[in-house]
Amino acid sequence: RHAETGEKGEERWLRLDLKLLADVGLIGFPNAGKSTLLSKISSARPKIGDYPFTTHVPNLWVVTEEDHSFVVADIPGLIEGASMGAGLGLTFLRHVERTRLLVHLLDISGEPARNPVKDFDALSSELNAYHPSLSEKIQIVALNKIDLPSVREKAAEVKKQFEGMGHRFYAISGKTGEGVKGLIEAISQMLD
Repeated sequence: RHAETGEKGEERWLRLDLKLLADVGLIGFPNAGKSTLLSKISSARPKIGDYPFTTHVPNLWVVTEEDHSFVVADIPGLIEGASMGAGLGLTFLRHVERTRLLVHLLDISGEPARNPVKDFDALSSELNAYHPSLSEKIQIVALNKIDLPSVREKAAEVKKQFEGMGHRFYAISGKTGEGVKGLIEAISQMLD
């Protein structure tokens, strides 16, 4: 209206917060194998390395498998304290808000005493501390790196633990592709 009458227009300072919009958020501790898995299920060619925070920014990738198609947000590695700004947590957690489903990618290959339930609980606590609505999202648990004998021998027990907690559980190998097709099909069904 002001422009039509030649009057001075309104001025405002706005702060915009850009958040990625994706169907699936792929989350996990650093070096859980998120980038390797993405390179297997999409055309992604992310930088892959054996050091924390290989991925520095969230990326969106389209996964197409037969008649299924969905967008995955690769959320760089979260650590305990992420909701308070540890690591690059606050930068990444805001993107998780805009997903419909979360895939927790777990890795127990590094330390013999690594407890996947504690890792899952730690990440869940960070999600909840950032925003309680995140814990209400559909969540799938995927144990990665079952191509390693030390992980494979523990997979059945880990599956029993998570299914006992009421979570859908998949044992996969982002490196060899084992179990990945079943995970993709489950994601597609839940999104539908």
